[in-house]
Amino acid sequence: MRVPGSLGMAVLMLLLTACGNGGAPMGAMPEAPTTRVPVEVAEVREGTIMAFYSATATLESDGEARIVPRIAGRVVEILAEEGDRVEAGQTLARIDDDRLRLELARAETDLSRLRQDLARQGEMHQRNLIATEVFERLQYEVQAQQAQVDLVSLELSYTDITAPISGVVSERMVRAGNMVNTSEPVFMVTAMEPLQAILNVPERELARLQADQPARLQVDALPGELFMGQVARISPVVDSASGTFRVTIALEGHGGRLRPGMFGRFHIVYDSRDQAVLVPVAAVMNEDGRQSVFVVEEGEAQRRSITVGHRNNGEFEVREGLEAGERVVVIGQASLRSGVEVQVIGEEPDVEPDDDDEAEPDGTDESDPSDDAGEPWA
Repeated sequence: MRVPGSLGMAVLMLLLTACGNGGAPMGAMPEAPTTRVPVEVAEVREGTIMAFYSATATLESDGEARIVPRIAGRVVEILAEEGDRVEAGQTLARIDDDRLRLELARAETDLSRLRQDLARQGEMHQRNLIATEVFERLQYEVQAQQAQVDLVSLELSYTDITAPISGVVSERMVRAGNMVNTSEPVFMVTAMEPLQAILNVPERELARLQADQPARLQVDALPGELFMGQVARISPVVDSASGTFRVTIALEGHGGRLRPGMFGRFHIVYDSRDQAVLVPVAAVMNEDGRQSVFVVEEGEAQRRSITVGHRNNGEFEVREGLEAGERVVVIGQASLRSGVEVQVIGEEPDVEPDDDDEAEPDGTDESDPSDDAGEPWA
């Protein structure tokens, strides 16, 4: 069966149109656009990083005294209250001293009489009117009476209850009129500076910690404030039962802001590095003890092995593998492999022009057969 000439020409033109410059072969699928993996990135920076040991402890006073009377008696006067600042030697309370004053007066009178006797006996001894042993016995009596006077004077001084150290009266356990004895405390005086804290540190940290290392302190009672101290002393003995050793932190110059009994968080800084290369912890992947990150370069993610050092404040110190200014992926690593194109969240995507959508300058398409006026359709 033969096809008419005009119909064959129309079929031929349709085939040429389909295979022309502006069309794709029949049955061919258009190429899908490349999918970019969305990620969040952070810039590698330079900064200071510190390595420290962290622990918690309760602040203690380095000086604290429970004051017990040296003699028994009735309290007749209270001279200090809780919260008062007192100096060493200051009188806090007084005990009834009437009996001791009378004893002192009698002892001093006896001493005066013996001294007069000694003076008369001395003149007689010089003229050999009395024996030497009689004169010497009187000398011993005078010395003994002098000791008695001193003893009563000392006991009389004990009727003043005094502060042995400078500090603050933290507790008063007695009232005027109470009877006190030499076994029960009546005042508590606490020194506000220096304060200290005792840390029980695991033995694995023994080689890192040394005396005079700085220690940073934060307390729950004063949020947002930072206080400085230092390691005062380290026990050389490890407790075999707990596997820990004692570290004493001294705190001075805090302006009275810290108080004994406060709960604190300590950070003992044992190493510090300036101009360290720092990367967010979220960017570092750890597989079989090896660390790596994805670095974004020219729109692609490249996996790179790194060597990390200290870690604090949500950052790692990178000792090898990265330089400041590079960008690393912090969210989206699970969908990445080296060479994958990425789209950084928050940045405009790179748009490439499509050749198939470009038109001729005059607005006509050369592949349109209707533009050929000289070619008949029938």
